[in-house]
Amino acid sequence: MPVPTGEHREERVVPMRLQRFLARAGVASRRGSENLMTAGRVCVNGVVTTELGSKVDPSRDVVTVDGREVRMFERPAYLMLNKPSGYLTTMSDPYHRPCVATLVPTNRYPGLFPVGRLDRDTTGLLLFTTNGNAAQALLHPSRHVTKHYVALVEGVPSARELAKLESGVVLDDGPAQPARAILLTPSDELYGRVAPRRAPNGTSVVGISVQEGRKHQVKRMLAAVGHKVVRLHRDSFGPLELSRCREGAWRELDANEIAAIERIVANG
Repeated sequence: MPVPTGEHREERVVPMRLQRFLARAGVASRRGSENLMTAGRVCVNGVVTTELGSKVDPSRDVVTVDGREVRMFERPAYLMLNKPSGYLTTMSDPYHRPCVATLVPTNRYPGLFPVGRLDRDTTGLLLFTTNGNAAQALLHPSRHVTKHYVALVEGVPSARELAKLESGVVLDDGPAQPARAILLTPSDELYGRVAPRRAPNGTSVVGISVQEGRKHQVKRMLAAVGHKVVRLHRDSFGPLELSRCREGAWRELDANEIAAIERIVANG
């Protein structure tokens, strides 16, 4: 019997483990995908699938997470959102509070999710991707990815208090890594992120860079030196700077920005 020629042979994708499929689809890292499975949030062809050894054929099987179909991409998606205040950094909320998921094109990019989080009242740069490995690399403490914030605070930090931040203050969950902190003036471009004209009486504006991602970290660090945060804005995350994106809007990353992120992933 003659061997079928290439143009008549049916092309199929080799079945792969479900957690690998989810990671390649950008839903989460391998470990995160396993957690989704064991939590009963993943279905294959309408059937909840919790067994970690399960395999799928991406060309035939329909995989959903929380009821939303996910597919593999030839290339992952990367979006930048200029997050406004009042939105939770989550893709859904049981209490129907405003979520960042409503601000980005989840239908166009199934599997899209935020990398890290910003507090509900914090504004600025929030990265979204479908690449679980990239998200894991950007957030892992060993990569020392810097995040820069602009904070409107009560009072005016002294040089001594700023030096404490730079040497590493002690928080209730342990010492914080040293942070770079400077007092900004109205002549600084970033000053206007939290104080358009001038800081209200009794407040000042601080620029602070951190490499950790603990909950409420910047707010807690500034409070530890005696200055409560009134308003907080993130203007950069690793190689990304918030630009060409008005508040509440999103844009795709350009080729140079994607290359910079992929270098961080590759250098792991």
